[in-house]
Amino acid sequence: MMSQTYLSQLFSLDGRVAVVTGGSSGIGRAIAGALARAGASVVIVARREPELAATVEELTGDGCRAAWVSADLSTRDAVRAAAEEAAAVYGEPDILVNSAGINLRPPMDEMTDDVWDLTMAVNLEAPHLLGRRFGPGMAERGYGRIIHVSSQQAHRAFVQSGVYGVSKGGLESLARSQAEAWSSRGVTSNTLVPGFVMTPLNARLSADPRKVAELAARTMVGRNGLAEDFAAAAVFLAGPGSAYVTGQSIFVDGGLSVH
Repeated sequence: MMSQTYLSQLFSLDGRVAVVTGGSSGIGRAIAGALARAGASVVIVARREPELAATVEELTGDGCRAAWVSADLSTRDAVRAAAEEAAAVYGEPDILVNSAGINLRPPMDEMTDDVWDLTMAVNLEAPHLLGRRFGPGMAERGYGRIIHVSSQQAHRAFVQSGVYGVSKGGLESLARSQAEAWSSRGVTSNTLVPGFVMTPLNARLSADPRKVAELAARTMVGRNGLAEDFAAAAVFLAGPGSAYVTGQSIFVDGGLSVH
């Protein structure tokens, strides 16, 4: 059918290879599943093997090509080793999704060096190192898509943003720098900005029904986000139809940010 051919030209990821960090839970898991079901061969990088294995089992059970690499992304050596292991599975990636993150948010007057360093290492330095590893190769081949998952705290301070917000603000700046570096050679770099999403990363807030209801009321849609809300946006940013979209922060937040 003509419609299927047309949609394929815009969105199909057939023949593409994707590496998704944090792809075993929450938003990252939804994105990994969406890319795989759109045709990409997906390598998921995260810490916990049981969740990794379960995610890959579900995807392969649906006929997708998927594999996993267990890695702690808090040190440079571990990030670099994970990148090589991931690239060895299906080949050098065309798509890199940085969704892995940690959400340690003590108030600023209780901040420690350890919390600061760990948060910046996982949330900002790991995406930077993975971009340096994979971005130049994407540019040489003439096609690449880098997608970061950020946060409202990159733009506004609320619910104790702390160093988490700082790291996410840096992540969005990183996306713009990557776009500047490689977009002329076919590599886009963009950021997805969630609202409040009920995921393990937000367990602290999710445990407070009053705060959950308050956050839902701040949206225009009238509900908090679901991990699945990011599937279509990720497929769009990963595919051929988004070639002219780069350096952008795209809010998938039910209107929370414009209320």
